[in-house]
Amino acid sequence: MSKHPLRRRYITAAAVVAVITIAVAGALAAIGVETTAHAQQAPAAAGVDVAEVIRKQIIDWQQYSGRLEAVDRVEIRPLVSGTLTAVHFKDGALVKKGDVLFTIDPRPYAAEVARAQAQLAGVEARASYTATDVARGQRLLGDNAIARRDYEEKQNAAREAAANVQAAQAALRVAKLNLDYTQITAPVSGRISRAEVTVGNIVSVGSSTPPLSTLVSVAKMYAAFDVDEQSFLKYVNPARAQGTQVAVYLGLANENDYSRQGKVGSVDNRLDASSGTIRVRAVFDNTDGQLVPGLYARIRLGGGAAHDAVLIDEKAIGTDQDKRFVLVLDGSNHANYREIHVGATQEGLRVVESGLKAGDRIVVNGLQRVRPGDVVAPTVVPMIKVADSAPATPAASKAGKA
Repeated sequence: MSKHPLRRRYITAAAVVAVITIAVAGALAAIGVETTAHAQQAPAAAGVDVAEVIRKQIIDWQQYSGRLEAVDRVEIRPLVSGTLTAVHFKDGALVKKGDVLFTIDPRPYAAEVARAQAQLAGVEARASYTATDVARGQRLLGDNAIARRDYEEKQNAAREAAANVQAAQAALRVAKLNLDYTQITAPVSGRISRAEVTVGNIVSVGSSTPPLSTLVSVAKMYAAFDVDEQSFLKYVNPARAQGTQVAVYLGLANENDYSRQGKVGSVDNRLDASSGTIRVRAVFDNTDGQLVPGLYARIRLGGGAAHDAVLIDEKAIGTDQDKRFVLVLDGSNHANYREIHVGATQEGLRVVESGLKAGDRIVVNGLQRVRPGDVVAPTVVPMIKVADSAPATPAASKAGKA
């Protein structure tokens, strides 16, 4: 009988140990489930590129598109009619002012000069005779040997003869001028187009007939472009009122920069109300002959002195309906929503007028993977496209060579 209580104690102890084991296993399982759930609720921080907002001195530049125009464009037309006997240039050649371009058969006009010269000689002889007759009549009138009426008739004949001389001289000048017009010369220096009329054809005077060719000047070139009203009021108009020049640069379609510096040559006298723009023409030197009328022109127009500006990469800017924003990192690498107001593009970056300051860290790549409030894993990169040594004016070193 003494053995049974001891056995019962062993059985009870084993049961207690089993219960404790089950409880510990359950607790450990619960801890594992909670840890797994917590791991699922806390994803890894997204990796993004982060750059510091920079501050740089800039000039307010406005960009426009336009076309090149020749300063002088001349349609070559004949001033006398006749047969074209010679073309003295090659199509597309450079010519100087005064070079002979076309020759019209001069023989009819040379004959007209000879006839006018003969006519002038005849009237000059008549004028000489009548002048002598008047002098003789004056002596006779003093001796009362001639009637005053006869003397006055001699005076009238002398005056008529002198007038005929003037008319003959004018006719001779016209005849010589027409003879000169048979040699059609370049009125300005520049590049000549192709000859529209070939040798042997008859050309005639009149604006209804097609020109023989066209000639454009090449030493300087206009770039015509339309400036919006706000830029005109902010930059162009104040400069005109003060008598100062607005900085203007030109780049061609195959160039990345603005390699030529010019100046505003003229501003139209009225604003186009339908488009809200005014036509401006800038003048550029064309010593290398690369500027050709009709080419597409990229214009950069500036105004005012250089000033400090906050610049960021365009890729860092997000759009929220009608707002622009960036994600700014705090000290704990949390991405915070920040509304900004942006200005024009400068040196490949966007000007921020308000909302940021130099030194702020913003997300520049990976914006779509981050939401405001998220913790990110930042990779620091430089704010691209702007070098600290970049000049405030574009292509300043090349402008003098253009």
